Amino acid sequence: MFGYVSADLKRLNDEQRQRYNACYCGLCHTLHERHGLLARMTLTYDMTFLVMLLNSLYEPFELHGEARCPTHPVKQRGYWQSEITDYAADMNIALAYLNCVDDWEDDLNAAALAEAGLMKASYEAICEKYPRQCEAIKSSMQRLKEIEDSFKPMPDEASSCFGQLMAELFVYKADRWSDELRSLGAALGQFIYVMDACIDLRDDKRYYKYNPFVKLYGRLDEMESFRDILQMLMGSCVFHFDRLPLVRDADILKNILCSGVWSKFNRHYNIKEN
Repeated sequence: MFGYVSADLKRLNDEQRQRYNACYCGLCHTLHERHGLLARMTLTYDMTFLVMLLNSLYEPFELHGEARCPTHPVKQRGYWQSEITDYAADMNIALAYLNCVDDWEDDLNAAALAEAGLMKASYEAICEKYPRQCEAIKSSMQRLKEIEDSFKPMPDEASSCFGQLMAELFVYKADRWSDELRSLGAALGQFIYVMDACIDLRDDKRYYKYNPFVKLYGRLDEMESFRDILQMLMGSCVFHFDRLPLVRDADILKNILCSGVWSKFNRHYNIKEN
């Protein structure tokens, strides 16, 4: 369900692309440093967005460097890290662990069970450090599983459930920005869930998998109807984003919210981008 919140690289200038890629690489290095080599395989662009957002808001000290990695073994690539990167790496592992457990319980996926076993110690340590966030992830995923197992078309409840999960991840600490960050995370989480559902609709219908829109399949103009819903959700997301005092990387973050998040939707429906 993750992987939608990424930048539209062709609309970024060279400096912005380097800054964005360095954030992604920094998160990758942090996952390795804190949780081992396997943790790099759980990396998502969604957490890169979270790093840039919270980093822009709180402006912590950044550590810059260059390094090689298994993906880029020949040439060194620039990266930057901060305390926010550490936080996002931990949340990335918490999500990945519970997702693997869910895959095992739903599909008896032995590979997922093995991967969960390798992450278990890290996950338990993260739960001790961030009980609020981890409880929100766990309870939201459990409720979402109940909805999906019921096969009842409840798009509002299902998307709100995923929104609650994201809302708590966006609240790094309790302060004056908590409400706006929570609202931003909730709206973005709902957007991600609905986006994933509309893109997977045809396959879910074919393979008898849960999808909150499955009863609408073939009865409406999917692309237009889904775009209207998604634009409303993203409008709420941008509203709360604009209320935060962001300066550094604000243009990159706006690129992600206004263009990057639509990339998969446009490809799925063969919409030509300007």
